[in-house]
Amino acid sequence: MALLADEPPDSRAVLVVCDGVSSATGSDRAAMAAARAALEVLAPAFPRGLGTTASTEAAARTVLTRAAAASNAAVIAHSDPSSENPASCTWVAVVVEGTEVHVGGIGDSRAYLLPDGGEGRRLTVDDSLAQELVEAGTPREEAESDAGAHTIVRWLGLDAPDTTPRVASATVEGPGWVLVCSDGLWNYASEPAALRAQVDALGSTDPQEVALGLVRWACAQGGRDNVTVALARVGTQWPDTEVRENHG
Repeated sequence: MALLADEPPDSRAVLVVCDGVSSATGSDRAAMAAARAALEVLAPAFPRGLGTTASTEAAARTVLTRAAAASNAAVIAHSDPSSENPASCTWVAVVVEGTEVHVGGIGDSRAYLLPDGGEGRRLTVDDSLAQELVEAGTPREEAESDAGAHTIVRWLGLDAPDTTPRVASATVEGPGWVLVCSDGLWNYASEPAALRAQVDALGSTDPQEVALGLVRWACAQGGRDNVTVALARVGTQWPDTEVRENHG
């Protein structure tokens, strides 16, 4: 993961999580390089354009797409082109600017918005066989329990079929968390309400304490996969949260 936060609370934060594909050679180093490459692109504030919601979201979409491309180049640079399974990883990046949250994702690492005292919602859509089963009508719990559930259909790497991220935006009005994680966490708490319950159980508003607590909890459940968790504390009121898909 790679993180950035401005000093004033509720101002600007960037959270990037990349999960290396275990069957691909060198994916751990490639994933770290991908996270750092994305952070470099996402560090400057987004252009404000005309100052409208549409122009802000268009700018976010453009920069998130550039960040994914930079991450993909970093993965390729850390790959052995002669390998039958070149390095690859998932990618999710979240930029918080005040009450605006912009997210891009490739693969099955996720971003969630978890309000205090509410169930919350997932901001990303997986690129996985499980998600394809859900879209075909299979209940999510059943789909995510399927033997091939964690097979991803999009990723970053030399053999990636498509590195354009799915992008969405949300407006936050109230206290809560933006949580970004690998499947090593959500394996055990896929639904926002389940993750919200684990966050509440930790009884803290310190992002590092909550992140470490969630990692310990996932490990205690079996820790079958890499566990990466990053959080940002957001919002001052919570009357409503709107999530808008950000189409190109």
